[in-house]
Amino acid sequence: MTTPKTEIYFATRKTASAHVYITKGKGKVRINNVPVEMIPQETAREVILAPLEITGDLRDKIDISVRVRGGGFMGQASAIATGISRALTGWTKSKKEPKDHPFPKSTREDLRKRITDFDKYLVSGDARRKEPKKFGGPGARRRKQKSYR
Repeated sequence: MTTPKTEIYFATRKTASAHVYITKGKGKVRINNVPVEMIPQETAREVILAPLEITGDLRDKIDISVRVRGGGFMGQASAIATGISRALTGWTKSKKEPKDHPFPKSTREDLRKRITDFDKYLVSGDARRKEPKKFGGPGARRRKQKSYR
């Protein structure tokens, strides 16, 4: 078996969904086959790289490839960040073949705590959605005004 073991993790935010493929490697991060450094939106790039910066030197032991679709660029960035966080914490679980996994279990507990301290939604995901529009008004809550009472 020459190819390293790949694991898939999944995360959503609003209408964006991200599939994160994590393998043993040299620290490459690709979003839809584009290196993360090439992403034009700076704010989105910062959101994506936040969980990797928290991990520190562990980042150099893995490769991450992400497929993301749906939603706007910030929704996609948040979905990617959540997926990467889940992948990093899940990747360190105790497996039958520990040689395939570069992180020990103590590292996992520490990593999960550091990520949660930074942002509690990075592992659990953010459940907020847009409320659907209702009749009698232009939005979900706003209504037409009446001048008489």
